[in-house]
Amino acid sequence: MPPGIFIDIHRHGKGEGRVIVNFDTSEWTGKEHWDGYYSLGIHPWFIGRQDCRAALQTLESALADANLLALGECGLDRLVGAPFSEQESIFIAQLELAEQCGKPVVIHCVRAFNELLRIKSKRKSSVPWIVHGFNNKPSIAAWLVDRGCYLSFGKALLHPNSNAAKVLPAVPGDRTFLETDDSGLGIDSIYRAAAAILQIDLPELQQHLENNFNRVFLHD
Repeated sequence: MPPGIFIDIHRHGKGEGRVIVNFDTSEWTGKEHWDGYYSLGIHPWFIGRQDCRAALQTLESALADANLLALGECGLDRLVGAPFSEQESIFIAQLELAEQCGKPVVIHCVRAFNELLRIKSKRKSSVPWIVHGFNNKPSIAAWLVDRGCYLSFGKALLHPNSNAAKVLPAVPGDRTFLETDDSGLGIDSIYRAAAAILQIDLPELQQHLENNFNRVFLHD
């Protein structure tokens, strides 16, 4: 079997393999001609550092770019960031753009899963929602998956007692992604940890996640 592909669906900075590099709209100026896959969004932490009306226009102008594979990360955070009502309105505006262009959404959610699920239920979104960096309770994972969300796992998988490591085997394989986020780790280390937790061979995991990537991000 030829060597498999390592796919990192959410990374800050360049990485090895097939990578979706994440940018916030506040840092996008000068990167409009990025030559690789990327995601672009308004993070709830960074709402206050920019004119969000202009940021939404920036995001809208990028929608036609074939290298823009997802919107985000965007979402809700009760611990850090702008007032929650403002976070919610800006999140919903980005969901509307995602639905307009048919691209998935990479979601940051901290202590706001009830609100996230309320929004999803109300909107009945037609695009995939991917909750990135998942490291929460099995019950929350089950709620998300039951409502059609995907879960992306990262560095927490390197810790056997983490919620992520406990949850991963219970998540359907076709709802799973892997990422490095801002850890600075190589995506291969996340893959190897996931393969060990799932007790499957690395090439099998690579093929499975490549299929997920092609279906969700490339619409193959």
